[in-house]
Amino acid sequence: MSAILEEGPVLGIARSATGRRWIWRAAESRIGLGIAQRLGLPEIVGRLLAARGVGIEDAPHFLEPTLRALLPDPSCLRDMDRAAARLADAVQRAESVAVFGDYDVDGACSGALMVRLLRELGCRVAHYVPDRINEGYGPNQAAIRTLCERGATLIVTVDCGIAAAEALAAAEGRADVVILDHHKAEGAVPPVHAAVNPNRLDCTSGLKHLCAAGVAFLGAVALLRELRRRGFFAARPEPDLKTYLDLVALATVCDVMPLTGLNRALVAQGLRVMARRGRAGIAALLEVAQAKDAPTAHTLGFLLGPRINASGRIAESDLGLRLLIEDDEVEARAMAATLDSVNRRRQEVEADVLTAAFEAAARQSELGHPVLLVSGEGWHPGVVGIVAGRIKEKFNRPACVAGLAEGLAKGSGRSVPGVDLGSAIIAARQSGLLETGGGHPMAAGFSYRAARGAEVQDFLNERLSHAASLPSAADLPVEGTLAVQGATVAVAQDVARLAPFGAGNEEPVFVLNRARVVRADRVGKEGSAVRCFLEGEGGGPRLKAICFRAKDGPLAQALLGGGVLHLAGHLRAESWNDSVSASLHVVDAAPAG
Repeated sequence: MSAILEEGPVLGIARSATGRRWIWRAAESRIGLGIAQRLGLPEIVGRLLAARGVGIEDAPHFLEPTLRALLPDPSCLRDMDRAAARLADAVQRAESVAVFGDYDVDGACSGALMVRLLRELGCRVAHYVPDRINEGYGPNQAAIRTLCERGATLIVTVDCGIAAAEALAAAEGRADVVILDHHKAEGAVPPVHAAVNPNRLDCTSGLKHLCAAGVAFLGAVALLRELRRRGFFAARPEPDLKTYLDLVALATVCDVMPLTGLNRALVAQGLRVMARRGRAGIAALLEVAQAKDAPTAHTLGFLLGPRINASGRIAESDLGLRLLIEDDEVEARAMAATLDSVNRRRQEVEADVLTAAFEAAARQSELGHPVLLVSGEGWHPGVVGIVAGRIKEKFNRPACVAGLAEGLAKGSGRSVPGVDLGSAIIAARQSGLLETGGGHPMAAGFSYRAARGAEVQDFLNERLSHAASLPSAADLPVEGTLAVQGATVAVAQDVARLAPFGAGNEEPVFVLNRARVVRADRVGKEGSAVRCFLEGEGGGPRLKAICFRAKDGPLAQALLGGGVLHLAGHLRAESWNDSVSASLHVVDAAPAG
């Protein structure tokens, strides 16, 4: 692999087939070499670690992340001890507990974790997930009153609640409330029994990047510790919390949390638990997704997550949670099949919205808008967030997409690094332009009167005007270059030592220098992927390559056109029929000249 010492674009590529500039990922070669020598690692592993800011002392924990080394004392979270004590009281009294969750993957996983654990400990547990369209996100007074009327003496909110003081007030005098959340709140923390949230302004835990399932897992650790202190397990077995790590891993990946530090350990260990397929619901979901190999972060983010999310978007809001708490294999298979069907329907709904949204976004992009805000009558609110993400990827601009119904626009936004969309949306709401609005730097939700769409657009354009200077396509960071002959199984396996990959630990991108496409054809559903075989200019062994979601775009045209190309992608070692081979998952291409 070539050394990363050059300046300027990689191989001079300032505009690739997808319009991107290829840049070197910054790395200190001496640190990488030092890591490799100190730990006896291949040099490529040391250099990749250094490029991710991993030092010599931290490298062993990065490569072998364990909870023993990385799990903090849960008491570092504000209110955690109060939460654990109240949960322990509920367990000892066998109280009726209600778990109120969210309809996305993190909500389903954190809800399933708490429902299963509290039932295992002897509580009577009900769950409640609001309907996205009829109730919206988070607790509402009617739902809280219903849970109290059904006998709940403790309500645990997961992945929501920190901004729901008014709704949670409906439980006052009837049930205690414990919040396990991770979202940012603008105002004061609700006056509940305990509000555990690493993103509370007064929480000094430093665990701001935990998802709700991660917070719930630490809550479970604190709960068992408190019960142990009270002697609760003197005559009964203690639950094995490691068996819950598959849920935490799934939520962490799907909520796009950074896969570093504690999150990295939670996901790495959770993938090992999931590989045993001991949870009926996840095993059934892996089966319908045709995921036969050991699960990876990619499996979680692209195969399991969308199917669980689909239910909350356009079907029964709690179906994902119900699947994750189901122990009967036959029932789990039926639920998984339903989720698979719902996900296919979600894809159809998304495709209908995407075409019109892309056209509208393209017109705004041509006019130079820093923020792309598009809306349409009847666009399903369950898919607008996905569509916003696709527009953001295509145009490298913050994108907001809304569905119109009865004069009201409801939508979601997705942003690019360095552009805080959430703050802009909150400011727009505070100025009176939006009916509702909130979020974080990379994502937001909002609603506004349709007649004020132009005002909202102008406000966001002015607030985020610096986004206009972004290139039309995001730069592609490259780790190094390889000859086709150098793209071997051994190199791919060395790269895989840095897995799991995801936010904060992106999968390395390598460039195959002057690769000759000797054969290329379309594969997959409706021929949306391009498969090809590569040779070095001097011949030699061939390397298989695949490009997903290529369709009829410029990248597909470049590959199908053949000839000699510089190809950027992920090098992976893949097993098939007891043999292992290397392949390149292409993300970009450029003519070799």
